[in-house]
Amino acid sequence: MELAVKTEGDFCVVTVEEPRIDAAVAVAFKEAVRNGTQNAESQVVLNLTQVNFIDSSGLGAIVATMKHLAPERKLILAGLTPAVDKVFRLTRMDSVFPTYMTLEDALRV
Repeated sequence: MELAVKTEGDFCVVTVEEPRIDAAVAVAFKEAVRNGTQNAESQVVLNLTQVNFIDSSGLGAIVATMKHLAPERKLILAGLTPAVDKVFRLTRMDSVFPTYMTLEDALRV
């Protein structure tokens, strides 16, 4: 699982550099995010601009990441592609996570 992790101000930005978060990569995704956010600031932005497919395992991995970060840190989602946004809306996960159209929007919080 390819991730890029960088600090921008008070945010730890984790960019997923893969087109899919599914059952084949869910465990690797969770481990990579945990490793990348060990010393993260209070807000972690998960940048999903390159992800065009997510399944229930991928959703579960993102929820597990949120639980791992809580309560000290907050997980924010940014850059959901139309297909990924649709999955979040259909599963009502859009009510669980703060989501922003772009990474820039998320960083303005």
